[in-house]
Amino acid sequence: MKELKSQFIGALLVILTVTAVICAGVNYQQQARFHLPDDGATWMDVPNTADSEQSLRVVAAHVERNEPADLAGIRKGDVVRMIAPVENTPGVAVRQASDVAQLLFQAGVWGKATYTLNRNGVEITAKVIVADANRDRALYFQYFVGASYLAIGIFLFFRRNQAPKALHFYFLCLVSFILHTFHYTGKLNSFDTGIYIANVVAGLLAPALFVHFCLTFPEPRRHWNTWQAVSVYLPALSLILLHLGVAMGVVHTALPLIEMRWVLDRAWMLLFCASYLAGAVLLHFSYRRTEDTIIRQQLKWLRNGALAGIIPFAALYATPFLIGAVPSPTMRLSVLFLAFIPLTWTYAILRYRLMDVDIIFQQGYVYVLATLSVLGIVYLLVFALPKRDELSPTSVVLLVLVAAFVFEPLRGWFQQQLDRYFFYKDRYDYRRTLIAFARELSSEMDLDRTLTSVGERLLSTLSVGHVAFFLSKEGEPGFQLHTALDRDGGHRRLKSERLDLSFLVDSPEEPYLFFESTRHALDIVMHGKAPSVRATIAELDLTYYLPCNFRGRTLAWLGVSRSNKGDFLSSDDIDLLASLAGYIAMAVENARLYRSLAAKAEQYERLKEFSENIVESINVGILAADLDDRVESWNSQIERLTGIPRLAALGRKLSDLFPEELGAHFDALRANNQVHQLYKIPLRRDILAAPALNGNGHVNGNGAANGASNGKTKAERTEVIVNLAIAPLVTKDGARIGRLIIFDDVTEREDLERRLVQADKLSSIGLLAAGVAHEVNTPLAVISTYAQMLAKQVHGDEQKSKLLEKIAKSTFRASEIVNSLLNFSRTSSSEYEALDLNKVISETLSLLEHQFDKHAIQIEVDLEEGAPLIRGNAGRLQQVFLNLFLNARDAMSNLPLGEPRRLSLRTHGEATGIRVEVRDSGPGIPREHQSRIFDPFFTTKGMQKGTGLGLSVTYGIVEEHGGMIEVESNPGEGALFRLEFPAASRKPVNA
Repeated sequence: MKELKSQFIGALLVILTVTAVICAGVNYQQQARFHLPDDGATWMDVPNTADSEQSLRVVAAHVERNEPADLAGIRKGDVVRMIAPVENTPGVAVRQASDVAQLLFQAGVWGKATYTLNRNGVEITAKVIVADANRDRALYFQYFVGASYLAIGIFLFFRRNQAPKALHFYFLCLVSFILHTFHYTGKLNSFDTGIYIANVVAGLLAPALFVHFCLTFPEPRRHWNTWQAVSVYLPALSLILLHLGVAMGVVHTALPLIEMRWVLDRAWMLLFCASYLAGAVLLHFSYRRTEDTIIRQQLKWLRNGALAGIIPFAALYATPFLIGAVPSPTMRLSVLFLAFIPLTWTYAILRYRLMDVDIIFQQGYVYVLATLSVLGIVYLLVFALPKRDELSPTSVVLLVLVAAFVFEPLRGWFQQQLDRYFFYKDRYDYRRTLIAFARELSSEMDLDRTLTSVGERLLSTLSVGHVAFFLSKEGEPGFQLHTALDRDGGHRRLKSERLDLSFLVDSPEEPYLFFESTRHALDIVMHGKAPSVRATIAELDLTYYLPCNFRGRTLAWLGVSRSNKGDFLSSDDIDLLASLAGYIAMAVENARLYRSLAAKAEQYERLKEFSENIVESINVGILAADLDDRVESWNSQIERLTGIPRLAALGRKLSDLFPEELGAHFDALRANNQVHQLYKIPLRRDILAAPALNGNGHVNGNGAANGASNGKTKAERTEVIVNLAIAPLVTKDGARIGRLIIFDDVTEREDLERRLVQADKLSSIGLLAAGVAHEVNTPLAVISTYAQMLAKQVHGDEQKSKLLEKIAKSTFRASEIVNSLLNFSRTSSSEYEALDLNKVISETLSLLEHQFDKHAIQIEVDLEEGAPLIRGNAGRLQQVFLNLFLNARDAMSNLPLGEPRRLSLRTHGEATGIRVEVRDSGPGIPREHQSRIFDPFFTTKGMQKGTGLGLSVTYGIVEEHGGMIEVESNPGEGALFRLEFPAASRKPVNA
């Protein structure tokens, strides 16, 4: 979490920094290109007591010498009445000082404006040539000061962002950068307004940040709390609110606006100088109180830099300005003294952070190159804009986003190239491979060879003088020297064999030990050490000692000297060693535990392999889940049943792998310690393995919604029927650690039972139908005969003739139903012979050709030539296809005009038989009807349009031929009937 927060803060600061740099660059460009009209006079609103209609007079408070107003004869105290922005045009009344600026904008630079003035009650006219406002050169010098602040802030934060006060210091530098580089141009558009507000906020916030930094660096003072921190910012926040309120017209005062601005500017100047002087005093007190040499030097230069910058600025500019002097160009140049503040801070950090000097410079090169590249890209985009002078907020946001997205890839590329070809050169590949080599240490069990190899790599990679490894003693506290190598990789011999290594502790508080002067007692860290410890440190001559920790225990210490040139290691080198130390500890632990772990691992592997072989040999699906219902075991049979690979299932919860209904059963039985059975549970492999897919409804021969019982092989089925057994999984001590779930595939058994039930049902209905048909046929014949005789007798009576005709038709209709029942119940006695099923389909199709043309049904035929012959009865099979074709015709005849009506016929021969597909483009079969369409007397047609026996008879005929029929349908997508018949070489089951 801490690392994520650090990354978020770093990314946010990068975006803020890039935004500030882009805005500063655009602002600098507009400062150089925008021409601000100016007449050289300062106009101020003064209450008008002489005229009750106009409450204010606009008076010239100050007139610059040799400026347009002075050259036109305007004097201090003149009252402007009207201004004609264009020569020889009527003048516009001036009611307040802001009107003058607006009229000057209308006149434009080098335009001629006519002023109507009142001087001591006399009205005069002055011709003013509007000039371009002179940009003060000190304004551009401030960009240098701001760049210095930003550079030192980037150098420090992006290399030492974990150091105390690093974030605070960087934010101070960033705010100071905004203060010195954001200057409004006078265009007063949205961008210019944002620049003005940012400049005001940064100008008042920077002093408070500096004081806060001085109060808390290098560490907060005693009794320092949040309220005291808030009190530091209260004056700045109050002035910010007042300044913005006056600028936006929210706050009104009796003072004229120009005087109010002078008051606020003087208040800011006083706060700025006082805060930096107070901060320098606080740094001085911290300097006197601190004992650490390096921190004292840092504090000294921070204090001296603040004084060197603020005292000349306060004396040459701030003091005269506070007592009422108008700033002159010479006074404004004193802003250059403020550059001493960031420059001395830079020197202090570079001079007294010895271990990071190289890194700061290296990263400085990288960030400067990346920043320049980003700025180049941004400026190219700015120049590509049609209106470069008027940047909308949207354009600024887009430029910021572009800069933020391209900065990090460019920085990484520059870092890699400079590391490879400039910073490290020959050592670059060594550094890149050192960690890769460290990751391989755990595979080496010979500790002596491992440590010697690590030492040689360190000597060549970091170019250090010598290294040493200190291992913890087994069975007792303390450490002992194990291996010491010199710069040539040979084993180093020490003069003294008795070493006092008590300074190497089991639980170090610091990330590493650092001894700046190992052979001198002047090192601050060595104060308080015993003489024997000092002698040991001097004998070893190692500057850095890094603990090698593994699972919270310090197993070893890694000692490293300075470089061969006598330089300290950089923070990058220290980070590299810290990463390597963890791998060294792991190697030590592995070497010490190798024998016991090897034996246990071998025993565990044998037991695991034995258990897995048992589980894999069982012809049922088995999974084991822990107490949280997370899968721990998943055999190959359950892979086949569910379609979910083992790797995808392990570690996941049962509710994520199985349907919601089945998951509810698992949850309900979680706390139960008994064995429970669940019967006939359907599993859809396509839904389990790919939840995003929408499975189609599959219906088998008897209408059961079972896509797995359609005659496909086990590997092809998408749905299986399983019986589940759920049993608790316990240890040998009886403690429950999870549960076992056994999946028994009963799909084929279920299919066989279904077929037997269907056949028995049809047989019973057939016998019943035969008896009913014979009983009904006789009265129907009598009714029909007498109805015909009566019709002849009442030949002249039209009304009675119609009634008798209806009776005759109804008897014929009933007779047809009876004959259908007889056909349904009759067992065919016709002989079976080898026949071409394609020919049967073609002949049946020809019988209905007129019907299809009448209903505008398009026929698509794809009959495979050379398909194997089947054994069957041509007449019976013709009845099968006739029923299917007529059903398709009836289904498509109800489609609206314009919708396609298509009947597709396709045959496909295989070595074992032939498959026939009959597909229509009708409305499809509702899912709730698919389980009943092969039942006798079931029909969805209207009255007097069907008996419900067609598909039942069809099913029976197909079964007689040893075949199988199934249907697939989705509402609105038509229906597909698939029939399969065995080849003539195979004997039909029911032949």
